[in-house]
Amino acid sequence: MNVSENWSEIKRVFTASFKSSFHYAVATVNRNGEPHITPIGSLMLGEPGRGMYFEEFPTNLTRNLQVNKHICVLAVNSSKWFWLKSLLLGRFPTPPAVRLRGTVGETRDATDAESDRWRRRVRYVRSSKGHALMWARMSRVRDIEFTEVEPVHIGEMTRDLWESQSRMEHV
Repeated sequence: MNVSENWSEIKRVFTASFKSSFHYAVATVNRNGEPHITPIGSLMLGEPGRGMYFEEFPTNLTRNLQVNKHICVLAVNSSKWFWLKSLLLGRFPTPPAVRLRGTVGETRDATDAESDRWRRRVRYVRSSKGHALMWARMSRVRDIEFTEVEPVHIGEMTRDLWESQSRMEHV
């Protein structure tokens, strides 16, 4: 399945995922080959095959990327209503989840445009204490180049949801 050709649908799944859970699961491996998953709420997709995230809190993720720059990001629409409606209908109206695999770049300073985009994402909670503690000073980012997409296939419930399903994996 081609990342660029399916980018619009991938972005729709990522948007629904963020709205329902406020984060994505980012998987890396440590120097012993053991998996590690980090919730990242600042990941934002851009042009086809490109993304970035603010790196302020992760420690194991950062350490793992020193050894291996490859990641896998899982985005799942966790909305209770989406799942209940889908279960009642016997099929998902839109893809419930997708995995993206890619390579992460080095840490760099965020551009003004990236910082503005982040501030827009969290604007509804900017007056909260949590915003001041966690998100007010986000300044360092990492770029991601996504090279592979893998839809999450859940049997008949997800049949024919992606235009091209050359690589399907059952959960």
